[in-house]
Amino acid sequence: MKTVFSGIQPSGELHLGNYLGAVRNWVTLQEQYRTIICIVDYHAITQDYPVKEMKKRVFDMVVDVVALGVDPERSLLFIQSMVPEHTELAWVFDNVTGFGDLERMTQFKDKSQNQPDNINVGLFNYPVLQAADILLYKAQLVPVGQDQVQHIELARRIARSFNHRWGKVFPECEPMLAPVPKLLGLEGKSKMSKSMGNHIPALGVRQRQGAAQAPGARGH
Repeated sequence: MKTVFSGIQPSGELHLGNYLGAVRNWVTLQEQYRTIICIVDYHAITQDYPVKEMKKRVFDMVVDVVALGVDPERSLLFIQSMVPEHTELAWVFDNVTGFGDLERMTQFKDKSQNQPDNINVGLFNYPVLQAADILLYKAQLVPVGQDQVQHIELARRIARSFNHRWGKVFPECEPMLAPVPKLLGLEGKSKMSKSMGNHIPALGVRQRQGAAQAPGARGH
């Protein structure tokens, strides 16, 4: 059985784009693959955030993902920072990753423009940690939106470089484009994102759905 790896940042409330682009797909994939879902809290700290809120954000994200159908009995669901091997492997991968490769990452360029006062090394190195997230579990398939395909191609190059230097260890993962590869935000221009503040909370949608399906509820 092939292994699928995917992650979600606890950088704010789970929104409609997360649900349609990722979580709904995970619920289907867990019936067909060995599915690993990670709450990537280390990735989330590349952005400005209220430090005291992170613990609650992580907890709420786990609750929301499970509430929306990810079953811990069928999927491995965990928090990134609880597994130190993610950052350890990222350091090893740093030594087989070219500076130029990271400099060309489109997402780094976009985020640098959106948050010019917080262009940190973690943001620059984000794709290397993402590669470590994926390859640590030797995942063959990675569900992503169109904007993340470039990162998966980098993960493939990193695996190839590691294998060439130290022997064949890691498979070259393949991207699985999500059924909804990109959902635009409320302004209709950029991708729906918590950090951009252009999202629709999925929790509110779920609550309304639950109310509509409750006994005695009427359709409108």
